[in-house]
Amino acid sequence: MKYPALISFPELLPRLHEFETIIDVRSPGEFAEDHLPGAINCPVLDDAERVRIGTMYKQVNAFEAKKAGAALVARNIAHHIEATFHDKPKDWKPLIYCWRGGNRSGAMAHILARIGWPAVQLDGGYKAFRQHVNASLPALAQRLQYRVVCGTTGSGKSRLLQVLAAQGAQVLDLEQLAEHRGSVLGGWPSAPQPSQKMFETRLWQAMRSFDAERPVFVESESKKVGNVRVPEELMERVRASACIALGLSQAHRVELLMEEYEHFVSDPETLVEQLNCLVTLYGKERIAAWACMARSGDLRPLVEELLVQHYDPAYLKSIARNFAQYGSATVVELPDISASAFENLARTLLASS
Repeated sequence: MKYPALISFPELLPRLHEFETIIDVRSPGEFAEDHLPGAINCPVLDDAERVRIGTMYKQVNAFEAKKAGAALVARNIAHHIEATFHDKPKDWKPLIYCWRGGNRSGAMAHILARIGWPAVQLDGGYKAFRQHVNASLPALAQRLQYRVVCGTTGSGKSRLLQVLAAQGAQVLDLEQLAEHRGSVLGGWPSAPQPSQKMFETRLWQAMRSFDAERPVFVESESKKVGNVRVPEELMERVRASACIALGLSQAHRVELLMEEYEHFVSDPETLVEQLNCLVTLYGKERIAAWACMARSGDLRPLVEELLVQHYDPAYLKSIARNFAQYGSATVVELPDISASAFENLARTLLASS
């Protein structure tokens, strides 16, 4: 085969494992929005350079833009060879892509191939990958059978999914993929949520690995998990699936939430900021009272009030309406929130699935 070789995404998909490195040469901003799973970012133009060259195309002409762009691309590729690729052996096989499989990835693939590496360029680039994800998600959603873990806020749904996964179950953890706990207070303190495109890529990557003959455990989420939206076809399939009603005493629910939302305990002003999102539902007076409780450290009674006055009524109002088989759900109860309690329940659910 002559290198650099050009490959379409349908041809690439069953051969992805053959490539030791997947190189995304787009700008850091493009890469941050979404990228092929496992790719590393080696931009041949950074964000500012990309804007500069794009402006030259529009305001000057294509020749001057290409001339200036070529100098930047060559300089950046030289840096990547010295900093990232210099220790790669002769049989190292990289896959390179850009937005549409054009000049940026072509330049990198050509130089790597001239060095002697069997470089392969993705025809159509990220755009071809994105088209595949969009086209395949509905079919992936339809081919799987789901077991929906339902339960009020703090009942341990997410923790149960994690234990199920550790015991070998197929788990589609929407909150993990979305990096959000799915409620007004559910933002993760450590990182922003992924973009909608990256969330869908993560769904595609997870769902394509599942065995259609085995059930997939998933939580009873709403259509949006924070700022990202669950694809409609997946949402419809999940909401029509068999349910597991998970129970836990209120005292243990408060205890679990105190553990999972520890960042609010250490930074009550962050909690106050989130509570302000509920002003339109409960009015300034009640929110001010809750804010006072947060600032004074009365977090357990605050959590109890939020469960009773906000979370539980909203859950009871929506669950039966949105999940068709909830009325015939398998009812299970956690005695406490110990590791053994979750492990025993996960084993029971796996044995009966």
